[in-house]
Amino acid sequence: MMVDGVEDEEKWLAAGIAGLQQNAFYMHRALDSNNLRDALKYSAQMLSELRTSKLSPQKYYQLYMRAFDELRKLEMFFKEETRRGCSIIDLYELVQHAGNILPRLYLLCTVGSVYIKSKEAPAKDVLKDLVEMCRGIQHPVRGLFLRSYLSQISRDKLPDIGSEYEGDADTVNDAMEFVLQNFTEMNKLWVRMQHQGPAREKDKREKERSELRDLVGKNLHVLSQIEGVDLDTYKETVLPRVLEQVVNCKDEIAQCYLMDCIIQVFPDEYHLQTLEILLGAFPQLQPSVDIKTVLSRLMERLSNYAASSTEVLPEFLQVEAFSKLNNAIGKVIEAQADMPILGAVTLYSSLLTFTLHVHPDRLDYADQVLGACVKKLSGEGKLEDNRATKQIVALLSAPLDKYNDIVTVLKLSNYPSVMEYVDSETNKVMAMVIIQSIMKNNTQISTADKVEALFELIKGLIRDLDGAAHDQVDEDDFKEEQNSVARLIQMLQNDDTEEMFKIICTVRKHILTGGPKRLPFTVPPLVFSSLKLVRQLQGPEENPFGEEGSTTPKKVFQLLNQTIETLYGVPAPELALRLYLQCAEAANDSDLEPVAYEFFTQAYILYEEEISDSRAQVTAIHLIIGTLQRMHVFGVENRDTLTHKATGYSAKLLKKPDQCRAVYACSHLFWVDDQDNMKDGERVLLCLKRALRIANAAQQMSNATRGSTGSVTLFVEILNK
Repeated sequence: MMVDGVEDEEKWLAAGIAGLQQNAFYMHRALDSNNLRDALKYSAQMLSELRTSKLSPQKYYQLYMRAFDELRKLEMFFKEETRRGCSIIDLYELVQHAGNILPRLYLLCTVGSVYIKSKEAPAKDVLKDLVEMCRGIQHPVRGLFLRSYLSQISRDKLPDIGSEYEGDADTVNDAMEFVLQNFTEMNKLWVRMQHQGPAREKDKREKERSELRDLVGKNLHVLSQIEGVDLDTYKETVLPRVLEQVVNCKDEIAQCYLMDCIIQVFPDEYHLQTLEILLGAFPQLQPSVDIKTVLSRLMERLSNYAASSTEVLPEFLQVEAFSKLNNAIGKVIEAQADMPILGAVTLYSSLLTFTLHVHPDRLDYADQVLGACVKKLSGEGKLEDNRATKQIVALLSAPLDKYNDIVTVLKLSNYPSVMEYVDSETNKVMAMVIIQSIMKNNTQISTADKVEALFELIKGLIRDLDGAAHDQVDEDDFKEEQNSVARLIQMLQNDDTEEMFKIICTVRKHILTGGPKRLPFTVPPLVFSSLKLVRQLQGPEENPFGEEGSTTPKKVFQLLNQTIETLYGVPAPELALRLYLQCAEAANDSDLEPVAYEFFTQAYILYEEEISDSRAQVTAIHLIIGTLQRMHVFGVENRDTLTHKATGYSAKLLKKPDQCRAVYACSHLFWVDDQDNMKDGERVLLCLKRALRIANAAQQMSNATRGSTGSVTLFVEILNK
């Protein structure tokens, strides 16, 4: 059926074009021989082809454009005729003798155009006559194209201010009246299309209507171009008349398109000054109209207008734009109870952008918008709709982009509440956006309360939300996320040591909920932040034991000990060992011998109980020896114990070359240049001799197993020592 229909239409179009061209040919012949009567006869026959109702709008347009080109030539001929002395009034009468109404009206409009140009009658009278006459065509498609033709030929002949056709007083009203009347009639024809034909062809009709909509919208464009339409005229006459037509037509497609047209074609300052009238129309529209898009565009235009120059901002305050928009959105959402959540969130997102542009200093306004959004979301539970989630991300990103400062955003009390309604994936995305904003702007977050609020916001990265397992998480993404958290922890800084200690405790509380997978990423930065604090506390006037209740290095070290212990459960013994040694070194700098001894003990226990891999043991023993060598806080007894242990571990390594290297490294523990009591030549010699014995044994083993003594590298290394 459909294929046949399309083929038939092609045939009808071809037949129409053929008939049109044939009559146009005869018309041209008549024009060339200045035969007016024949010219009118053939032009009327040519225009009769436009009487068809078998063509879709698209095909009809092709036919119409050919006729339009021919009518231009006819208009030139009419102009010539009047120059030759033919009376234009007689011509205007003559064309009305055409047999059919459609050709008659096309010819009348064409002569009318010449009539206005001749200025023999006021433009307003001719236009009024034409727009009234066009009512004779009530077929939607034919009527729309006829009125479109009238609009086309008259747009440069309107009696506007400064135009050559401007008559006596009040001519602008006539121009406006003409365009409004044509617009109203065209809209009625356009809406009527919806109700013609069987219900099953509804989709086809809607497609055809969307193809024709620009014919109707063009009138609004012409209106906006009329010089005489100033703000008062727009406010008093144009907007109320157009809105009345839009609301009364009760047609979803027309309302949506025309509201959008009004917003696009008239200037921003007009919208601002007539905001109340414009917004008053929204709740009266059909429930099915996509109000969110139209309202969003209005707010977008006003936002751009506000951003264009600071001089216009007082206008926004003067008309109380925010409260009007806020109320309108509230009413629309209330009126459309079944509006999908996407619609509501889009509206709030646009309103927030508007608020941030127009009232950047009014955080309470921004918070009010977020609060309204939370209220709407609260009835919904977690969001499932992807598009709605994207809008929420846009909503939450807007304040970050505007203020470039998370500290300001944290003042918005409803901000975290909106975050509650997104799924854990989106929560992570948003948390990354927040962290990137902090990095980019190098934001200082310097109190424990703000840190608490911030970590609540980014909890999607800190721990698994709502039991979401992380099996399906991409490893690289996970590492990137956790490294971002680590960088964030490093950025938290306050010169007041008490407050800094509180910040560290707050961060610790949050990261310990992260589970074994996250701890290896988040514990090290926390440890180093704490060690930075210890160095701050080592100022010359600091008393290591401090007053009651104040932060002391000892207190920080206790916290560090408990924090590093959490890595046992991961398990990450090598990482824990390194961190213990770092802490021991810091305790050494703070002259806290018992604390340093405790950290070393923990490191030794880890070495004995947890580190079994031979390569890891070699690395660990060299780290232990290196750290121990730099210690100056230990008394003789403690130092001997630790040194004895270290040399014992060295001799027990699996491979002989590893043993040899560890033992000769231990020789450093008995000879430290800048400590006089640490120069024990005998024991250095003992260590080196022992290393030699091990090197010899290594050579003998090599001889026994490989038949060659192997290299002498170890002897050279011992000689160097």
